[in-house]
This record gives sequence, structure tokens and C-alpha cells, in this order.
Amino acid sequence: MNEKKTGKPVFRLYKNSMEVLDKREILAHYSWKYDGDWSKIAEALRTHEKVKRRRDCGSYITIYDDAYPKNLRALRYPPWVLFYRGRLDLLKQSGFTVVGSRKLTAYGEWATERCAELLSAQHVLISGLAKGADGIVHRTAIAMRGTTVGVIGCGLNVRYPRENEYLYRMMESEQLILSEYPDTTGVKKHHFPWRNRILAALGDGVIVTQAALKSGTMGTVSQALELGKEVWCVPYPYNEEGGRGCNLLISQGANILYDEGILEDLRPLRPI
Repeated sequence: MNEKKTGKPVFRLYKNSMEVLDKREILAHYSWKYDGDWSKIAEALRTHEKVKRRRDCGSYITIYDDAYPKNLRALRYPPWVLFYRGRLDLLKQSGFTVVGSRKLTAYGEWATERCAELLSAQHVLISGLAKGADGIVHRTAIAMRGTTVGVIGCGLNVRYPRENEYLYRMMESEQLILSEYPDTTGVKKHHFPWRNRILAALGDGVIVTQAALKSGTMGTVSQALELGKEVWCVPYPYNEEGGRGCNLLISQGANILYDEGILEDLRPLRPI
């Protein structure tokens, strides 16, 4: 790797090209080559792997950029690159991650919508643009004329699940969608639990509206607790299967959402 007189790392392309890439462009190219695989990108950086120019990597920020969210730097494996569409300024504002089950009970649907309504007045709402709770969070934030960020586990062109395609269209222009995977990366099962670490880190706290004992939601909460985040859970009736995860978390010390005033009193930790 060469250095300009400014000290900014650069990398010369091969195949008779004299073009020079800076360190953030190198990361974006590695990400495209390896479909966002964190470990493979790390190895490419370690070995100073040769870079082949892509025509266009789209809109992205890297771990080297000032715009990169500070909350993500606390992760053990912070994403190298975040591809995005929409309003990057939302990452500077106070936000809460709101998560829940893909298959919601009627009570879970009501709780998710109500939590999103109360929070959207003062906070950016962050969720995963998946079925169930995630979709309700984003829809409610938009309906309340609030702001919302979706963190997805595939490329921005893939639009998964299809039932949320209209949300993609709305959010990529008026809100914000993030992915550590290049635009054409398809849906892979292991991407979603890995994506959940970003959901856990990005918000100033985490709200859980419904969770079974074994679910991706519980994985998100585990990551949040490792980061020292506050977690609030909606309580569920005794032995209701869909909410046993919430009740377990409350028994282990998570904050209980016993009153709507709790959400109304959550003050922004950053400017809105």
C-alpha cells in the first residue's frame, strides 16, 4: 500500500490502470467482491489484496467516515461498509430500536403499533423491515409523520420480503434503509441473526413488543445487553407462548412497560 504526502492511504489498481483508490473505496470494492462477508473483507485488508475496479458501488459509508454511526463502533464486529438509500442525517438523531415477532398475536400487533406511535414523536424508529413487528414499526412511524430506519439482511435491490416492497419505495427516498451487503446480494438465512447486531447497537435503547423464547428478537436483545443498552419489554399474560420471551427478559431484569407514560418520558439522547 502506498501513501500520498497527505498520509492518506491509497491503493493502486492493477491491469495497467494508474487510477488510485482511497481506503474507503477499497473497503467498498472488497465488500462487493465478497458479498459483505465480514471475515473475508478483514482478510483482504490484512493481506492488502489486489483491487479490481467496479463501475459503481452505489451510495455507502465506511468505518473510516465521520458519518459512520458512533454506536456501531462499540460492536466487536462493526460493519466495514454500510450501503444506504435515503436520509443519512437520521443516523445523527436520537433513535430507539423496536423489535418483535414476525408472527404477531393480536395483542402483539396492538402493542407494537402503540409503542411506535408513542415513540415516533421524539425518536427515529429503527427496525429490520421484516414481516410482522418490523413492518408495523416502519408503517406507524411514517403514518405519524415521524422518521424511521430499516436495517436489512440482503442487498438493497432484493426487496425482501415482497410484502414490504411499498415500504422500501417510501423509505429509500423519505426515510433511510441500511445494509452491509451490496445491492445484489441475495437472501441468506445466516445474514439475519448477523444483521441483528446492527439493530441492537444502532438505537439508544431497545423496545421488545413480542418475543418467543427462541427467536431472532431474543438474539437482538442479547447483543443489546452486551453493549450495555437499556431494554424495555411489553409484559404478557401468564403462559402465553408468543410472549414468553418478553416475560423471561423482565424476570431477568429488563425494564417492564407497565404504563404508556414510560415511553412518553424517554427523552432524546441526541438532537432530533
